[in-house]
Amino acid sequence: MERGKSMPTQSKDDSRVAVVIVTYNSADVIEGCLRSLAEGARGVRLAHVVVADNASRDRTLEIVRETTDLPLQVVQLGRNAGYASAINAGVDALDLDHLDAVFVINPDCRLLPGSLVPLVERLRQPGCGLVVPRLANPDGSLQPSLRRTPTVGRAIAEAVIGGDLAGRIGTLGELVTDPREYERPGPAAWATGAAMLISTELVREIGPWDESFLLYSEETEYALRAADRGWTLWYEPASTVEHIGGDSGVNPTLAALLTVNKVKLFRRRRSRAASLAYYLAVVLGEGARALTGRRTSRASVTALLRPSRRLRKLAD
Repeated sequence: MERGKSMPTQSKDDSRVAVVIVTYNSADVIEGCLRSLAEGARGVRLAHVVVADNASRDRTLEIVRETTDLPLQVVQLGRNAGYASAINAGVDALDLDHLDAVFVINPDCRLLPGSLVPLVERLRQPGCGLVVPRLANPDGSLQPSLRRTPTVGRAIAEAVIGGDLAGRIGTLGELVTDPREYERPGPAAWATGAAMLISTELVREIGPWDESFLLYSEETEYALRAADRGWTLWYEPASTVEHIGGDSGVNPTLAALLTVNKVKLFRRRRSRAASLAYYLAVVLGEGARALTGRRTSRASVTALLRPSRRLRKLAD
């Protein structure tokens, strides 16, 4: 298939999709995720399901092995190698020559019935390499998941007026927060990596996920790298996936890691001057919120100004 061409024309039932789920102490959520796959994949051929496990110490693997109604395989990394490493291990276990797409999802996701079909159909459009669904909270409300390209201006805007408000004013903020933007399909710079359908052609062309990011920013790097090669990431609201969500908003260490990694990624892609300005804008924003007593912002500022060995190890 030539680069930039669409997926071969075929009936819905002939679209071959594999699922890769990354787990780490996911016993509380993995059963619900696995149970949702059969109905969520209704209308496509669910060829393979790989659970890539980062050395879970709870009942995650026991629950997975009790699931007998899916074409399931477990890949054990033997350590907590990170999200990107687990995705790569899961993809390596697949025969891409017999697949059209790989659906990467978090274990705390639940597919609504038939939710894969709209994603597969959109992936057939020329130049489309990644498709993401509408993410919903467990109560059914919208979970903002789309992002614009990181810039110094957007970092400053979010520092001064906050990400939620900046995201509602035109294209001022990086995080897209205006609910109206989620009512229509369209391209995006990048999106939350909780649920993402990726064409096998793109997988072959741009290579593995960047394993230097243990957690956070790996999906940003992957989407931006795909865009560098001319691929489009598409948002498709006709598909909805329920996402329970992580705890980076309440866990100071994870919040700090998220902040450090987004600065780290910006530095890799931009000039020294731009990177310094971006860093200072992020420090300003997190510092202002730390003064209000926000623990996650306090941890982020500390990590940016005086990173601990532990956080350096996590980030690198």
